[in-house]
Amino acid sequence: MARERRVVVLPSPLLPASAYAPLVAAFGLHGWGAVVASVPLVPAGSEPVSAAYREAVSGTRLDLVVAHSNAGRYAVAAAGAAPVVYVDAALPPEHGDATLAPDGLLDHLAGLADGDGLLPEWTRWWGDDDIAAVVPDPAMLAAIRADEQRMPLTYFRARLGAPDGWTSHPQAYLALGDTYAEETALAGRLGWPTAVLPGALHLHHLVDPDAVVTAVLGLAGALGAAAVTSAAGREATTTG
Repeated sequence: MARERRVVVLPSPLLPASAYAPLVAAFGLHGWGAVVASVPLVPAGSEPVSAAYREAVSGTRLDLVVAHSNAGRYAVAAAGAAPVVYVDAALPPEHGDATLAPDGLLDHLAGLADGDGLLPEWTRWWGDDDIAAVVPDPAMLAAIRADEQRMPLTYFRARLGAPDGWTSHPQAYLALGDTYAEETALAGRLGWPTAVLPGALHLHHLVDPDAVVTAVLGLAGALGAAAVTSAAGREATTTG
């Protein structure tokens, strides 16, 4: 009997694990065992998040890493030898390091922080109509808001790079609409498999998780069957 293929989902540090439950269920329907990495509470910088992602990956016999949103900044460093598919995610700078939020967003966030430097929960960064478009199910939105954490502004001002030569790692990019058009263009320029789900928004895995998983697995397949099926053995050699 074939071994169940395993995927670790690196979630946005801004969202609770419950926001990825539909994605985990959809992977299961496709025959993949999925786990969501834990995120530390109120990280002031990148290292606690990086350590949590590395722990999640190293503790699993792994075939694939899927990184969503801000988790994309960490994915290639945490993945070991496993291939990575980014889903509407930020990418590391090609060279050097950069803040965990771009300058324009940092300016917006600075205006949201309270006197202790804490930001509102992510779903409170935007207007109600904007969030309702991204999370149209009121019950799901309520569940996310019950668990999401407030992040410190210092987290987004922290700088993070990626290992030398990171762009040659087996990686692919799935865009949910055009919010991450620059990242999608970079992935294409680097020769990675890329795809766009037209009309999708940032949390489309809450709206149509099967479409997202189907696209992710298609991209993983495009990286090469050998890269996916033998990743666990290579990871053991790399990290042992």
